[in-house]
Amino acid sequence: MNIKTAPDIKLFVLDTNVLMHDPAAIFRFQEHNLFIPMIVLEELDHGKKGISEVARNVRQVSRFLDELIQDATQQTINEGLPLSRIEMAPDTEIKFTGRLYFQTRQLSSLLPESMPGHLADNSILGIVLALTQQYPDTKVVLVSKDINMRIKAAALELCAEDYHNDQTLEDIDLLYSGASALEDDFWEVHGHKMESWQEHGRTFYKLQGPLVAEWYPNQYLYMENDSHFEAIVRSRNGNTAILELAKDFRVMHNNVWGVIAKNREQNFALNVLLDPNIDFVTLLGTAGTGKTLLALAAGINMTLEHKLYHEIIMTRETMPVGEDIGFLPGTEEEKMAPWMGALMDNLELLGSRAGHNDWQQGASNSLLMNRIKIRSLNFMRGRTFLNRFLIIDEAQNLTSKQMKTLITRAGPGTKIICTGNLSQIDTPYLTATTSGLTYIVDRFKNWPHAAHITLRQGERSRLADYASEIL
Repeated sequence: MNIKTAPDIKLFVLDTNVLMHDPAAIFRFQEHNLFIPMIVLEELDHGKKGISEVARNVRQVSRFLDELIQDATQQTINEGLPLSRIEMAPDTEIKFTGRLYFQTRQLSSLLPESMPGHLADNSILGIVLALTQQYPDTKVVLVSKDINMRIKAAALELCAEDYHNDQTLEDIDLLYSGASALEDDFWEVHGHKMESWQEHGRTFYKLQGPLVAEWYPNQYLYMENDSHFEAIVRSRNGNTAILELAKDFRVMHNNVWGVIAKNREQNFALNVLLDPNIDFVTLLGTAGTGKTLLALAAGINMTLEHKLYHEIIMTRETMPVGEDIGFLPGTEEEKMAPWMGALMDNLELLGSRAGHNDWQQGASNSLLMNRIKIRSLNFMRGRTFLNRFLIIDEAQNLTSKQMKTLITRAGPGTKIICTGNLSQIDTPYLTATTSGLTYIVDRFKNWPHAAHITLRQGERSRLADYASEIL
């Protein structure tokens, strides 16, 4: 094994979890060299069986490595395989010129005898330590999604980093919120060449100004003063934008299946949820902000009253908070029922608002359940949904690849709603900056048929609000 070194080229040692998380990780390091220990290949081999997302990722890694190693001799393997041998997707902008090295011989370096942990982690740490000593002029970096692995590396004075390529943002506070407050002098600056008109009972404004360039399609604009001005950016071209006054769903005569907006963000959420020209909506918010209730109320309204969709489909990632309760008998819907407590709670509320006595409420609940289908994410691949109102709940637990798989299921006439809370991620190796929900919020913010809003005010109860604030 002869690793080519240069002052500005690093040597990254990949942990197994990085490749399991992103199969294309070997192509994300540009001009730097990569090293894959033999124990990593062993762990990949153990994880290739099954139909889970991780197993599919492992099999894709194996295909990439097989393409790289085809027609390679022992000499070329020892000298490193050029990563540019594989043609990646057309949208891949990064030019990778580094080389991939496999462990072809025993690398030994003494680890502390009291080093805790299982054999695989310690074996990788020993290899990183050996490479650091063997190539003192090259910066050797361990890349791992495992926090404890990075802590152990730091304890051994080894350089270790998280895998950053899957991060949508460096700081979650930079995530697009979907709303923007206007300054008090907004009309003085932007109102000189303003045009206004009404169309189908809706009021529109066309204006110009310096703030326009910072807006996104379907962004929510409001003023903090008592003017009650709330508008939606319908289109933007350079420094010219067309705004539409938002409909007020905080009054009872505009209720949506008995639900009215309790605050500004909920009002905007109902505006975009009920807009048939918007195909994709993302709702972020902590517990009790009304994400699921608003999505269900809008879906029922557009399915039962306006007949725009055939049925409502609701799904979510089945990630337990505590211990797994084991095997669940029954059909697909019966297996999903324990995970759909939020759906049942909100349907009970919506059903109670549709009738004044037990008989009316029972009939309403039966009608709603006949138009709402519960589906598992495990059986989504390959499907196409036509004229459906699809709600993906707890979307913060999905990876960007899983989100792509789900969103591309949408056929003509289908609307997708993604709801989630980035402070409640239960999936291993996912964070707020790497969640698939963060990924799609950032990627869809420029599309004119998508909208996003972050719900900030809890409306569940004073107990829930206080708990969210102090706990």
